[in-house]
Amino acid sequence: MKKLVFLVLLFAGITMQAQDKKQNSKKIETPQIVEASCGECQFGMKGKSCDLAVRIDGKSYFVDGTTIHDHGDAHAEDGFCNAVRKASVTGEIVGDRFKATSFTLIAAK
Repeated sequence: MKKLVFLVLLFAGITMQAQDKKQNSKKIETPQIVEASCGECQFGMKGKSCDLAVRIDGKSYFVDGTTIHDHGDAHAEDGFCNAVRKASVTGEIVGDRFKATSFTLIAAK
C-alpha cells in the first residue's frame, strides 16, 4: 500500500512540474519588435558577464540562439552595453530565457 501511495504522489508531482513548464512558455511565431540590450549593463539582470537580453511585455529574458557578440561591438557607443536597441524576434519564452529562432537588429536612427 505504501508503494502505491508513493507512486501516485510521484506521478502527481511529475504531472504538476510538466504543467508549470507549459505555463511558463510563450511562443512568438510572428516577428515582434522588442527592446534588446546587455542584460547586466542595461536591464539590471544578475549574471556573470555581458550577455544579450530582450525585454518582452516589460520582463527581461536572457537570449539563447544568438549572442551579444553576434551583433557588433557591445561596448561601442551604440553597442548593447551602452544602449537599448530594437530588434525583430521570433522564438519562445521558456522559463526565464528567450529561445530565439530569429533575431534581427533594427538599425539605430
